[in-house]
Amino acid sequence: MPTVNEKESDYLVSCPYCWEQIWMEFFPEDGSHQETVVDCEVCCNPILYTVSFAGGGGQARVRVDKAQ
Repeated sequence: MPTVNEKESDYLVSCPYCWEQIWMEFFPEDGSHQETVVDCEVCCNPILYTVSFAGGGGQARVRVDKAQ
């Protein structure tokens, strides 16, 4: 489970390739279910982020996978 920063939109996640921890931002106003692919800042491999916000905002559930 990702760690939340003081700013509720910031989440600390681990890269599924190199296991380095990376801060990512997700915003409920972008939709209650989001999928995006972003390259790891450390190893440059593509990471698939799947984000779900329950009840119209608040804390997100973030799933991190290797992008195909």
